[in-house]
Amino acid sequence: MDMTLVGLRVLREVAERGTFTAAAEALGYTQSAVSRQVATLEQATGARLFDRYPGGVRLTSAGQALLRHAVTALEALEAADRELRGAQDDSGRVRLGFFPAAGPVMVARALAALRRQRPHIQVSTREGTTPSLVRALRTGALDLAVLSSRPPHRSPDMDDPPLHVEPLLEDRLALAVPAAGRFANTASVTTEQLADETWIASPAGIDEPLLGVWPGFPGRPRVQHASRDWLTKLHLVAAGLGITTVPSTMLAAVPPGVRLVGIDGVPEERRRVSLVRLPGAGRASVDAVALALREEAGVLAE
Repeated sequence: MDMTLVGLRVLREVAERGTFTAAAEALGYTQSAVSRQVATLEQATGARLFDRYPGGVRLTSAGQALLRHAVTALEALEAADRELRGAQDDSGRVRLGFFPAAGPVMVARALAALRRQRPHIQVSTREGTTPSLVRALRTGALDLAVLSSRPPHRSPDMDDPPLHVEPLLEDRLALAVPAAGRFANTASVTTEQLADETWIASPAGIDEPLLGVWPGFPGRPRVQHASRDWLTKLHLVAAGLGITTVPSTMLAAVPPGVRLVGIDGVPEERRRVSLVRLPGAGRASVDAVALALREEAGVLAE
């Protein structure tokens, strides 16, 4: 097979980004150039590498097989380039991804503890949705990812080889309300009491659901404010501009003017926080980051 490094890099980027457009933007190419590179790879391999669907692309089984080898080849070439340039060894560098609600408390505290204990380990982080973080793991752009799931807690993807999923803790969803509002002195509320409330939510996207409104809330909740940033949502609650949902493990990050309450008359909403990585032996630095996250999860679960 006659394949170029540019073609392999395009394959990796499209697999990670999920669309030709996003891959082109990341690489500084035109979309047509990315499409040509993929077409050339498909001609060279004699196989379709991506399935097209509304909103993006997904690797075929042939694409997954080629990606595994492409990642190995590109990482080897990048390591050779660093060695020839005399660049610093990056064995202590770890790339960590996490879902947004894990960042303010769990990830921040774990990395602070790691820095005190193992200051030579350099961790870079990326916040993202589950699909984007899983794609980054598959393409080798991330070493670890902290993900959240709802029952029945299926694997984050169905590709081979199966991802290694380690449950860290079980969390429950709570309702964030203004501390000085009508629910100031209640430990829980009913759906009827929330019927006329304004909700603050994250905008829904192709690969992420509407977050902020209680799952399965009856009727049509009135969403007046939309933000993906947790700090913004919580400060909007503190200002008395609405209510939102929040994982209980974020209690330490809740600003003054906000309190967490439960909702009566609806099933309890639980989330599992898991540490996800590709199977196989990891580097010592990656294992150290995993241990720090594991220990912080234990503290939060107490």
